[in-house]
Amino acid sequence: MAVQKIPLAKALNESLRKALETDPKVVVMGLDVGKLGGVFRITDGLQKDFGEERVIDTPLAESGIVGTAIGLALRGYRPVVEIQFDGFVFPAYDQIVTQLAKMRARSLGAVKVPVVIRIPYGGGIGAVEHHSESPESLFAHVAGLKVVTPATPSDGYWMLQQAIQSDDPVIFFEPKRRYWDKGEVDTEAIPGELHQARVAREGTDLTLVAYGPMVKTCLEAAAAAAEEGRSIEVVDLRSISPIDFDTLQASVEKTRRLVVVHEAPVFFGSGAEIAARITERCFYHLEAPVLRVGGYHAPYPPARLEEEYLPGLDRVLDAVDRALAY
Repeated sequence: MAVQKIPLAKALNESLRKALETDPKVVVMGLDVGKLGGVFRITDGLQKDFGEERVIDTPLAESGIVGTAIGLALRGYRPVVEIQFDGFVFPAYDQIVTQLAKMRARSLGAVKVPVVIRIPYGGGIGAVEHHSESPESLFAHVAGLKVVTPATPSDGYWMLQQAIQSDDPVIFFEPKRRYWDKGEVDTEAIPGELHQARVAREGTDLTLVAYGPMVKTCLEAAAAAAEEGRSIEVVDLRSISPIDFDTLQASVEKTRRLVVVHEAPVFFGSGAEIAARITERCFYHLEAPVLRVGGYHAPYPPARLEEEYLPGLDRVLDAVDRALAY
């Protein structure tokens, strides 16, 4: 077994390398992905090994990058686009939601658009404006797009390859503050389904559901709660569209309480859809209302204030206390 303990960033790099080796139709493109290897070095060394025609440094024009990727996909390629930071995706938003998401339905399934758009997202790195946002709900609301996010190096390695192999467009959100967190990656393991949630920690008293950067925070909260005799289950959603409600429902039917955690603002966030759907599915099992923990309905603050903005251990544990008090 080829098991190694590596950071998420390295796992993503190895995954891209494997995809480029396996399929000559895979191309990687984006700002500074070639010679520089990307600002987070996710594409480090790939242009050197695979050439400038397969790892392409593009102009600073996100709409043009995604538009070109759509054209390549229509010609049989599998482009992997890097958007340098979350807040930079919006010039390409029209191409993504008006063209990329609609092509397959518009052609009654005759046309496939296998484009992966990688977006480093979330806060916690002390960055300036437009570098720390969590816009996942904007894309999950759009039919025709798959939206996923890994929380571990193993998921980063396997989910990215599965996204590249998908015939539908995938928005691949990478939790940038977890790039340097290490974990075991088995490069020979048979992965589960791309859109299947994962029970990251078993528990009986309450379910915490999170994805991307907040999974680690929720695991820390569960460990802290265990010191007070509380058994918290943690579910890593992995996929935001579609959502694996069956796994989540099974957990909530067992624990009877649910707290949803994400970095994005609570207002109209993905937690609202999860809360509504689980309330419908588990109404007679729930012993407390579904609670949500997330960012505030305000522009992302300057770096010196981001620790106040981001949901941390105390805010998660406060929600746990409130849910268990019912």
